[in-house]
Amino acid sequence: MAAPRHDTRGIVDPSGLLTRVRFRRHEPAEPLRRYVEWYWLIDWDLPEPYVSHIVPHPAVNLTFQWDEDEGPPYGELTGVALGLYARKLLGRGRVCGAKFRPGGFRPFAPRLPVTHWTGRVLPAHEAFEQAGGDTPRSVVAPAGDAERVAAFDAFLLSLPWTPDRQADLAMELVEHIRTDRDVRRVGDLARERGLSVRSLQRLFSAYVGVSPKWVILRYRFHEALELAGHRRDVDWAGLAADLGYADQAHLVRDFTATVGVPPAAYAQAVH
Repeated sequence: MAAPRHDTRGIVDPSGLLTRVRFRRHEPAEPLRRYVEWYWLIDWDLPEPYVSHIVPHPAVNLTFQWDEDEGPPYGELTGVALGLYARKLLGRGRVCGAKFRPGGFRPFAPRLPVTHWTGRVLPAHEAFEQAGGDTPRSVVAPAGDAERVAAFDAFLLSLPWTPDRQADLAMELVEHIRTDRDVRRVGDLARERGLSVRSLQRLFSAYVGVSPKWVILRYRFHEALELAGHRRDVDWAGLAADLGYADQAHLVRDFTATVGVPPAAYAQAVH
């Protein structure tokens, strides 16, 4: 499996966030890397509130968090978020998160389809009994990254998981969508893999939590967001065609509905 990427895809206004927090990514223990893409750690100490906005990946996240001025550490499970995800940061705090590979969460929770968690944020102990008690503090309280990562590894390695060829297939298909810009239509992807469209849809529902069409559009949208954040001179009509949108208007509508402003206005605001 690939090492953690260093891009900021999905973060709205990455420079605004990264000037206010310490953000790091770390690899999990080797046995977990098939299922967990990376751990992400954030620490902040802010006298004024800041709201971080994320256009989520098609991934389930397990987090242990500590808003130090508000109470003890706690755990959360966040299913695939369908809209813009917002998190208010104020005072001193920290988060230790595990981003499961799209398709990689189901082996840890095999009794339910991943759509069960989609669009939901709930206490981690409702998904994993072992995530209650002293577990959040044991993961998020240590001062050093190595200690936090080791504690997260120990927690996840203590969970039973079930090897699943369908999970492997789902992870492979999502990675193919992410890395190959030519993947634009669900029907073409299904034919390429010798599957019916319905079989592909059922696989994604059970193991990814969203439809293959949603995944295709979300990764293409991430490309548009990344370009808008780094360049002012984007050829939006050309980009819309490259990303598989019907026309520029569709890309602009999708961007505006998700982020709240048109892409050109967003590009101007972040530069």
